[in-house]
Amino acid sequence: MLLGFDIGGTKCAVILGTDNLDIVDKKRVDTNLPVYEMIELLFTEAETLLTQHNIPLEAITGIGISCGGPLSSKKGLILSPPNLVGWDNIPIVDLTQKRFNNKPTLLQNDANACAVAEWKYGAGRGTDNLIFLTFGTGMGAGLILDGRLYSGPSDLAGEVGHIRLDHIGPVGFGKAGSFEGYCSGGGLAQLGQIKARERIQVGQSVSYCKSIEDLSSITARTIADAAINGDPTAKEVYELSAEYLGRAIAMFVDLLNPELIILGSIYGRAKQLIDPKMYEVIKKEAYHGSLENFRILPAGLGESIGDMAALSLAVMVGSEQLVE
Repeated sequence: MLLGFDIGGTKCAVILGTDNLDIVDKKRVDTNLPVYEMIELLFTEAETLLTQHNIPLEAITGIGISCGGPLSSKKGLILSPPNLVGWDNIPIVDLTQKRFNNKPTLLQNDANACAVAEWKYGAGRGTDNLIFLTFGTGMGAGLILDGRLYSGPSDLAGEVGHIRLDHIGPVGFGKAGSFEGYCSGGGLAQLGQIKARERIQVGQSVSYCKSIEDLSSITARTIADAAINGDPTAKEVYELSAEYLGRAIAMFVDLLNPELIILGSIYGRAKQLIDPKMYEVIKKEAYHGSLENFRILPAGLGESIGDMAALSLAVMVGSEQLVE
């Protein structure tokens, strides 16, 4: 049996699964507590799941922890992720092993974990060179290169959200105009706020925001719903995000020549809003020879990818040959 912890910027989850990655049960909790209270709640929920299913701790063969980066998998530390305020130098692997009888535990950033899950069990099966882009609360990349997970000597490979794509723009990963600023849930919300403010101040209406006082309630999802229903401002927001997504993907194609790029949560929900502009930019910017055998797909594991990612890490414990 396997135990997984998925630690995200808006919610966390505890997952109990079999060695074949069948999910037995899971528990979701909001990320709204101080760090160590949150960790205690996650551990307690894990113990509750084991008790409810009459599974002794001895039956657990591995524990996987998926978390937004930056982090150090080698040291087992979470290192101040921008979307997890207060999670500074948290020795999560040590805490987990102390609580769960020294069970083998592997920590990886969520992009790497999702890349492995998609590579082994999702849309990336059969490929040896792929990039997974989270495109969720934040933006990060997991790199599978020549059949291995590449994390870099400092465990910071794939922190693409920090790349600056423009001199000014929405803020993501502490940098205005960054990839995460333009292509993430928080970035889309900022773009939606900017565009809504522009329209409202000149007397125009925006369906996803009725007044300046409502700006803080805007989310990527509310903008997407409005765009699908024809709101021109909402459509403009997603087209702008798609343009910068296309620019970044074109760079990755030229640099790494992947067979496949898999896009995470927001893309799966808003593909129809993103594809036209994204592909237009990629075809314009990327070297044509690299596009001949290249594909872009939504995550094959869908909304369960976070759960599968954490369990995939539990399977990987002791499988160092998968990591470069």
